[in-house]
Amino acid sequence: MRRLQPNDASLLFELDSDPEVMRFISKGQPTPLARIEEEYLPRMLGYYRHSPPQGFWAAHLRDTEEFIGWFHLRPDKIEPQAMELGYRLKRKFWGRGLGTEGSRALLGNAFGEWRYEMVCARTLAVNLASRRVMEKIGLRFEREFFWGPDVLPGWSEEERRGVKYTLTSLEDNR
Repeated sequence: MRRLQPNDASLLFELDSDPEVMRFISKGQPTPLARIEEEYLPRMLGYYRHSPPQGFWAAHLRDTEEFIGWFHLRPDKIEPQAMELGYRLKRKFWGRGLGTEGSRALLGNAFGEWRYEMVCARTLAVNLASRRVMEKIGLRFEREFFWGPDVLPGWSEEERRGVKYTLTSLEDNR
């Protein structure tokens, strides 16, 4: 994993252009390149100003250096006292354990060297693959909630049903 760079917009655009990748984010609608370049990427890069580290990391396969997606660790948007773990991977890399591997690496840094006290992750309740990753890395189911219609406009209340998983230290993970 490496920090994102300003010239990564095309990698992010390719990732967000797959309807299956975006199914639980935008009902399959791609993110326009202009929005990635003008809004998302500058915001993603802005996290690097903080210490201890937080932000987005581009992930590449070790042997081929092929871009597989990104991982993030940033203040949770709903409860900023916790750090939120998240990721987005290209579909061709699903089911290989890479989401688990990258998430474990960030979790280890979060509680180790960076000394964060709480890490959480959120997803839609129906996103079973992401929920399995959360469970595999030791996060514990905390609660269900509903994303607001401002976050997921045009989605029914049931479609906006989410889950939150949390871990307060690596000691809790044993």
